[in-house]
Amino acid sequence: MKNVLPDEFYLQADVVKVARQLLGKVLVTHQNGIRTSGIITETEAYAGETDRASHAFGGRRTARTETMYMKGGVAYVYLCYGLHCLFNVVTNKAEIPHAVLIRGIEPVDGIEEMNRRLALKKMKPGGNGPAKVSAALGIDLNHDKATLNSTVIRIEDHAKNIAKKNIMAAPRIGVDYAGDDAQLPYRFYIQAQYACLLFDRVNPAVRASTPLSMTAAGLSVTEGMTQDDSSLHNK
Repeated sequence: MKNVLPDEFYLQADVVKVARQLLGKVLVTHQNGIRTSGIITETEAYAGETDRASHAFGGRRTARTETMYMKGGVAYVYLCYGLHCLFNVVTNKAEIPHAVLIRGIEPVDGIEEMNRRLALKKMKPGGNGPAKVSAALGIDLNHDKATLNSTVIRIEDHAKNIAKKNIMAAPRIGVDYAGDDAQLPYRFYIQAQYACLLFDRVNPAVRASTPLSMTAAGLSVTEGMTQDDSSLHNK
C-alpha cells in the first residue's frame, strides 16, 4: 500500500527516537468502508524492562504485556481504568518490549464519523488525549496484536517531516509511580506555534476549529516549557 511505513521503521533500537519520528505520521483505520485518520501530534516512549514506567519493567510478562514482546510493527492496545482503550506502537525486535503510546492526533479523514464515535462515549470532538485517539479512530481491544501495515489499521508517511526545533519534549503523564524515570523527557509533541503551518486545514470542519496540537492533552506552551492539565482526554 502506498505511503505505509516499512517494517524497518518499527525495528529501530531506539524507542525514544521512534517516538519523535512518529510525529507527523498519519494513523489510519478502516471500518465498514469508512476511512478515518489523523496526523500524530503527541507521543510517549516506553523503554521496556529497564523503564519503571513501562508495563514490561523488570521483565514482567502477562497475558496483556505479551504483545509488547512481539516483533515491532504491531499494535499494543490495552484497557486503562477499565474504561478506555489506549493505542501503542510496538517497536524493536522480538523479545525487546519497547512501545510508543499515541497521545494525540489532528483529525484528517472521516471527521464526521470520528465525532459520532466520540459522542457515543460522551467525549467532545478532537483527538487530544490517548483515550480520544482510540475512540475517534474506532480502536479497541480487537486491534491488539494487529500488524500496522494492513487495510484495517496502519501508519502512513505523508512526508510531513517535523524539524527538531518544532518538537517539544517533556516528562510523561501519569507515571509518578516510576520514581526517577517519571522525569525522563520521553513525551514529544508538536510545538503549538508551528501547528497552523503544518496542517493543511482546507476541510471546513477542521478549519473552523483550533488545531488540536495547540491544545493537545490540555497543553499550554510558554517559552519552551509545557504545562499539562489532563491525562487521558479533555471532555
